[in-house]
Amino acid sequence: MYASHRDCSPALIFSLALLLTACSGNPSKKGRSRDNQAKVYANITLRPITATINTDFPATIQGQQNIEIRPKIDGYMQDMYVDEGSEVKKGQLLFRISAPQYEQNVRTAEANIKIAEADVNAAQMEVNKVKPLVDQDIISPYGLESARYTLEAKKAALAQAKANLVNARVNLSYTTIYSPADGVIGAVPFKIGSLVSSTTAQPLTTVSNITKIYAYFSINEKESLNFFAHAKGNTVQEKLKTLPPVKLLLPNGATFAQSGDIETIGGLVNQQTGSVTLRATFSNPGGLLRSGNSAIVRMPYTRDSALLIPQSATYQVQGKLFVYVIDHSVHDTLKAKSVPVSVNAGTSGNNYVVEDGLKTGDQVLVEGTISLRDGMPVKTRSVSADSVYRQ
Repeated sequence: MYASHRDCSPALIFSLALLLTACSGNPSKKGRSRDNQAKVYANITLRPITATINTDFPATIQGQQNIEIRPKIDGYMQDMYVDEGSEVKKGQLLFRISAPQYEQNVRTAEANIKIAEADVNAAQMEVNKVKPLVDQDIISPYGLESARYTLEAKKAALAQAKANLVNARVNLSYTTIYSPADGVIGAVPFKIGSLVSSTTAQPLTTVSNITKIYAYFSINEKESLNFFAHAKGNTVQEKLKTLPPVKLLLPNGATFAQSGDIETIGGLVNQQTGSVTLRATFSNPGGLLRSGNSAIVRMPYTRDSALLIPQSATYQVQGKLFVYVIDHSVHDTLKAKSVPVSVNAGTSGNNYVVEDGLKTGDQVLVEGTISLRDGMPVKTRSVSADSVYRQ
């Protein structure tokens, strides 16, 4: 038989209370234990430093020379001495066009010269025959003048025949096509037997001189004005010469080994895009880059007294960038405070350059961004800003 709760003695109730207290433990001690095991967040203190800001611009690569090879005469492709992608030297034979009519024109011009020479000789003989008769008053001077005019006309006809021969030989020379420069052969759309003419829309091929390559890129009006406002020099050309070398980022993510120089800037602003075109020149040993390649031009410039924050310390909400800073406003309690920031469009390595939202002396939390919340109590440890920037 079990006793009812009314029959329980006070001693039994007291014992049960002690047992429950021992099992539950001390809540305040547990809380302190969890606090002792709380994560410690690293922070840096912002100080102005000199920073190099990199700005990237999409670019199109062109060779130093891109020469379209076009026929100047009509005919059939007879011989091809190069293939697509071949490296050629200036003066190297590329194509031969079959055009027999030009050979015939040369032979005809040579024959006409012989006829004209014979006419000149005949006219000269007539002058030589008439002159003594005029001197002896046997015939009138009119006959001598007429003979001389005939001689001049025959000489003019001889000169014209010689000019026709020169033109015929020039046209015949167009049947053999040579490379006008050192370079690389592009696409060859025509094959042996194809009919080509001076009015053909497509060129026979393109010879690209890629000893040096040009990277063309555009910057907007604001960037252009800001860029040249900070460059040294009085004229645009002087400013261009003082600009630091630029880098070229290739589509595979690699950085091109050769540095380049910005040499020219367009004289007109594109009214449709509001941009101006610049050209950077790079040496291209080995011909790694070809005309038509795409790349990114990375342009550096130096800013004094810049505030840097690592990109890894930021997060985005609806397109806006935020960081967590240490809030000291609550006495004896450090809390994470979410702050919106504006940064420069360029980067300094893996760091952003702050334009607005932070100031010197602010302590920015540089790790654990995902786990932090606005107003969350935190424990922190200070780390060297330089070491974080290097990472």
